[in-house]
Amino acid sequence: MLQTIIYEVESKVAYIKLNRPEKLNAFTQQVNKEITMAVKAASRDEAVRAIVITGEGRAFCSGEDLSGVTDEMDHGEVLRKRYTPMLLEIDRCEKPIIAAVNGVAAGAGMSLALAADFRIASEKASFIEAFIHVGLVPDAGNLYHLTRMVGHAKAMELAVFGEKLTAHKAKEIGIVNEVYHAAEWEESVTAYAERLANMPTKAIGLIKRNLKASWNNSYEDFLERDAQAQRIAGQTKDHSEGVAAFLEKRKASFSGS
Repeated sequence: MLQTIIYEVESKVAYIKLNRPEKLNAFTQQVNKEITMAVKAASRDEAVRAIVITGEGRAFCSGEDLSGVTDEMDHGEVLRKRYTPMLLEIDRCEKPIIAAVNGVAAGAGMSLALAADFRIASEKASFIEAFIHVGLVPDAGNLYHLTRMVGHAKAMELAVFGEKLTAHKAKEIGIVNEVYHAAEWEESVTAYAERLANMPTKAIGLIKRNLKASWNNSYEDFLERDAQAQRIAGQTKDHSEGVAAFLEKRKASFSGS
């Protein structure tokens, strides 16, 4: 039984909602574990074609629950045992993952948002590289993703000064894809997620693979990955449907297979 998150599937979308609003959805060992389990379940569920991670209440996630931190704690082991499995499960998932940032995303909460494929934000949302304020280094894959989004110089500035970014500023520098009015938040999240859930899911998974590979492969090797990915995509039902819809001058109805 889930204790710290809410997991629901509706209209081909799995919604993972962090549910510790009294603690601004701060991470604990149980939260890490349940997010990992939920992402794995959504990845395996053929009825799910998109995943939303969001927060209950006024925060997305405020980072690690500092009430559980002690001087004797080995922060490296905490990352290895709790955060790494969660982040690798997110990274391995071939379905589109949306971080729906409803409020503050601070510290490891910002890392969680950065690990998603898309970030949409309420106008009330904010992003804070809070690590520096407690004498720590951005972790949980934070700088890996951040540098790729905003470049070395801006990532250094955000990490060292730890200043709050508004949702609109985060969009301006390339962290956030879309910002929505608070009054239309729920409807906007649903529409964004369902749009992705009705797209060619296999092709999205291959796009995710190739985008990641583009950072670590030679051009020649990447061209071979292009060929391999397109061979797989070309054998999907969604490719056949897309071609048929184009020729028949109608909107395609993709099945995700």
